[in-house]
Amino acid sequence: MSGTLITVAPTGAESAKADVPALPVTLEELVATGRECQALGASVIHVHVRDERALPTLDQGRLRETVAALRSETGLIVQLSSGGAVTDPEEARLAVVGAGPDMASCTMGTVNFGDDVFMNRWEFIVALHARMQDAGVVPEYEIFDLGQLATLARLLDRHGLPFGGRVHVDFVMGVPGGMPGTTEALVACKSALRDLPVGATFSATGVGRSTLPVLLASLSAGGHLRVGMEDTTSYARGRKVESNMQLVARAVGFARLAERPPLSPADARVLLGVPPHGSSA
Repeated sequence: MSGTLITVAPTGAESAKADVPALPVTLEELVATGRECQALGASVIHVHVRDERALPTLDQGRLRETVAALRSETGLIVQLSSGGAVTDPEEARLAVVGAGPDMASCTMGTVNFGDDVFMNRWEFIVALHARMQDAGVVPEYEIFDLGQLATLARLLDRHGLPFGGRVHVDFVMGVPGGMPGTTEALVACKSALRDLPVGATFSATGVGRSTLPVLLASLSAGGHLRVGMEDTTSYARGRKVESNMQLVARAVGFARLAERPPLSPADARVLLGVPPHGSSA
C-alpha cells in the first residue's frame, strides 16, 4: 500500500498526570482521544492503562473495559502494550493477551531504559509470541536495538509466523540505552529487514528530541509512523504538547506532503493482518 499507517500512543507508563495535565489517563479521556485521533487520520491506538490514582496498571478488568470501550466507540485497531511498566512481572504481561485486543506489542529483547532495565528474556518472548498465536492477536514486534531484529528472525524461524501471517515491526528509537533516533540507525534497521519474511513492514517511533528526525526518516524510507504523548511531551523547543491530536495532525500533514496519505483503519487491518472490525478471530 502507498499510504501511511499512523499509530497514536497517547499515554505510556512513564509520565505522571501531575506533571503532564493533558495526558489521557481515564477511560473517558482515552476514548475521546481515540475518536479525535481517528478523525485526523490515526488507524491504530497503542494503549497503556492507568488505575484510579493515574498509575500504570495491568489489571485485567481495566484492560478488558478499555478494549471494549475503544472497540465500541472507535474503529481504531486496539493494540495493548505487553510491556506495561518496567517493574511489571512476566505473568501479568503475558495475561494482557487475554484481554482480547486486536494487537499487542512484543518486544524482542532486554534493553536499558534510562536508569531502569526493560527485561525481555528469550523464554518470555517465545511464550508471548505463542500466546498471541493461540489467542488470535496480531503482534507488533518492538525493536529497541539492531540485534533484536536477528532475535525476531530466529523467533519466526523456530516458532512460525504470527497470527494473521504478516510481520510488522516498530523501531523504537532514542530511548537512553537503546539505538539512537537517527537516519543512519533507521537505514541500518531497514536493511536488516531482508532477514525477515518477504513483505515485512515497519513503523518508527522517535522518543523525545528524536521525534521529528525519526518521523521524517521513516517516511522517506517507505515506513510508517507512531506518535503520541507516550513518546514525547514536547512539540517544539520550548513548547509543550497540548494534546495527542496535535502530534497526530503533524504526522498526517507530513504523510500527505510525502504523497503517502494516512491509511484508513480498514486498510490498516489489511496491511497488518488484523481481522475486520467487529469480526471474531
